[in-house]
Amino acid sequence: MASIDENIHVINDRDADWLFYHSSFEDEIERIKAACPKLKHVICLDKAGADHPYFLDFIAPFGDQAPELPDDRDQVISHFTTGGTSGLPKGALWTNLTWEAWCANLYAHMPVRKTPVFLIAAAMSHAAGAFAWPALAFGATVVCIPKADPLAILEAMHKYRVTHNFLPPTVIYMLLAHPRAREFDFSAMDYLVYGGAPMSADKVKQAIDLFGPCMAQIYGQAECPGTIGILSPSDHLEALSAPDKERRLTSCGRPPVFVTVEMMDEDGNLVAQGEWGEIVVRGSLVSPGYYGDRQASEAIRADDWHLTGDIGYKDEDGFIYIVDRKNDMIISGGLNVYPIEIERLIWGHPAVQDCAVIGVPDEKWGEAVKAVVVLKTGATADATEIIALCKDKLSPYKAPKTVEFWQALPRSGVGKVLKRKIREQFWSGHERKI
Repeated sequence: MASIDENIHVINDRDADWLFYHSSFEDEIERIKAACPKLKHVICLDKAGADHPYFLDFIAPFGDQAPELPDDRDQVISHFTTGGTSGLPKGALWTNLTWEAWCANLYAHMPVRKTPVFLIAAAMSHAAGAFAWPALAFGATVVCIPKADPLAILEAMHKYRVTHNFLPPTVIYMLLAHPRAREFDFSAMDYLVYGGAPMSADKVKQAIDLFGPCMAQIYGQAECPGTIGILSPSDHLEALSAPDKERRLTSCGRPPVFVTVEMMDEDGNLVAQGEWGEIVVRGSLVSPGYYGDRQASEAIRADDWHLTGDIGYKDEDGFIYIVDRKNDMIISGGLNVYPIEIERLIWGHPAVQDCAVIGVPDEKWGEAVKAVVVLKTGATADATEIIALCKDKLSPYKAPKTVEFWQALPRSGVGKVLKRKIREQFWSGHERKI
């Protein structure tokens, strides 16, 4: 899903010397190799490449049994790519202990009932891929389809008797609206997990009616994988059981057993239940930081707490509600978008004097990317060319869906653009600001 330039940045930023690629990237692989001098080994996953071996041929000389590895819980074994705080993709470090805590939280709150069949239909590089690993420990079959096509998802769920799936709400809405949705059998489904945005009571009811009592929501970050909060299937059913509990569907669940979640004020003090503050996390789930970026790693820590950048509160039953975002990140269709990347491109347009990129409410995507642009005196530009500029250089999901042209942007006394004031114009009347 990332652009070639973004992939090149990640390869170089992580000091990677092995690259496994799909043949759909064959036309770009020489450019990537030229831009990534540290690469030593390049393997094509699905067939022999023009100049690179086929993965199955590469592994053929090795035995069927993987070698035993040292039992080192603190060893970093993977980097999970995130925008971090600056918008440039960073590598959140995951240790053996990070994975252990992530899996333990899932097993505790979404116990495995039968041998899993996990469907990866959303981006494998994001939560959908990470969810496959806990299932593999129980001998799961993992079914991968190329993209989140609604009919392909419905057919795969039926054909393979899928038990586990992760999808953003926007894709679930497309499944619910598909005219053939009720032609298929979903009785094997134990957990249809969603994240990135809540679902309305009406949509949850429709999903349970179609797929069964399997809906679950997760809240997490690359720095705290997947389980800062879990709204389990039983939580969904309880929320729908009484009008005074239905509001829980706008929460992102409760902290699971192996993580501690609190709210912190601007002075670093934990606040009382019900009060707003930055959501902070403690536990072995938390990543030790970013690869090669000590400054960014320190910026997300306060007294051993991980700072999520999300503003929220806990109710009397422990459910976490996200009400705003401390930083400028946008979550659109379950994917993180950092405005600074987009703003840098738009600032480079010869007609643009200034711009601000924000997330605005959108029924399909949760948040949609919007650019608010100020043009230079006497200059002209339209929304189409601003959007095209972004699509040319960035991954498509990061490009603005809409562009508005303003005479000026609101600023503080020291000249800083007040994005919150811009956002207020679009979020008025919405209880949840993200």
